[in-house]
Amino acid sequence: MNYRGLLRQMFDAAVAAASPALCVPKRLPKPPKGRTVVVGAGKAAAAMAAAVEANWSGPLEGLVVTRYGHSARCRYIEVIEAAHPVPDVAGREAARRILDKVKGLGPDDLVLCLLSGGGSALLALPAEGVTLENKQAINRALLRSGAHIGEMNTVRKHLSAIKGGRLAIAAAPAPVLTLMISDVPGDDPSVIASGPTVPDATTSEVAIAILDKYGIAIPGPVLKHLRGPTAETPKPGDSRFRSVTNRVVATPQDALEAAAEVARDAGFRPLILGNALEGEARDVGLVHAGIAKQVAGYGQPAEPPCALISGGETTVTVRGSGRGGRNVEFLLSLAAALDGCAGIAAIAADTDGIDGSEDNAGAFLLPDTLERAAEAGLNLPSHLANNDAYSVFARLGDLLITGPTLTNVNDFRAILIAKNP
Repeated sequence: MNYRGLLRQMFDAAVAAASPALCVPKRLPKPPKGRTVVVGAGKAAAAMAAAVEANWSGPLEGLVVTRYGHSARCRYIEVIEAAHPVPDVAGREAARRILDKVKGLGPDDLVLCLLSGGGSALLALPAEGVTLENKQAINRALLRSGAHIGEMNTVRKHLSAIKGGRLAIAAAPAPVLTLMISDVPGDDPSVIASGPTVPDATTSEVAIAILDKYGIAIPGPVLKHLRGPTAETPKPGDSRFRSVTNRVVATPQDALEAAAEVARDAGFRPLILGNALEGEARDVGLVHAGIAKQVAGYGQPAEPPCALISGGETTVTVRGSGRGGRNVEFLLSLAAALDGCAGIAAIAADTDGIDGSEDNAGAFLLPDTLERAAEAGLNLPSHLANNDAYSVFARLGDLLITGPTLTNVNDFRAILIAKNP
């Protein structure tokens, strides 16, 4: 059986379900009496802007920022590329210009905000008293700490001049419509891109506690800011949000259901385990291996042929010096735990096309992966301990390299379990 081909078809279907060209047009409003200013940030921001231009009947202007390599051609909306996951000067200046563009608008105008995963790092406008270098250092430390996305974005909101609802406040009294492609567990609008147009229930005190929890050093100016009154974000109930509407237009669940349909058509019973699974990537790999073995050995919780499908965002606490992302680390842990169990194949990949900071979306695990790894002299536990899963799958020729997909609905995982002969 062509496991690799079917797994790739499932991944492609998951990505297609979240295509901006599919999900943005049907959620667009009527043009306003006044100006329409489009702003946005995220790995899908440029593709979302292109979808707006292709389906808008009135005049448009604006600016969006996306990750390097994730651009799309627009005629009226300026697209700027910047760094992700650690912000850079380009992201800072783009965020500053976005904030300026929404100021001075009136009730007859419209701010159309386009947000997707990655927007938090790309909207890198530090709060007064905080430097870009401060934000970069804290961001790097958070990425290595194993903190989950909600914790990271709580800190980011309280170090920002634009996130945590501040963009919407700057746009008042103009109406704001935000269209979001979700890459976060639970599809919480306040977490997507750190919620620039969403009131924030977290506090600066919580942000300090998160940094303390992970042993992250807080520079003096940052601590002074976090303990001061300007660090606090606008809260739920603030009247300035009365003309703000936030809509999630594509979700991880949409992607999983599309992949499930492909599996079903191929004769595999799909079982969606969840769209918001979190935890250490290697631990999530162990759990998935346990479920796969139960299916293969006992037909529980589903009879093979079966496809176990899941989404969400795992984390990696970096202890080694190897190359890898959370998806390949999940797969390496899964491979070691399956220990060559017959008839099982898997894929794990980020739907944005980039697993962490490498050039791959993820990788494939095939029934003969352990055998080929042994022939190549690869010690899987050693590579896992060194956070070096990328090297394993690169050596085996099993990396999935797609390039930027121009959307992002978090990670996609699928395990195919064939029927025993």
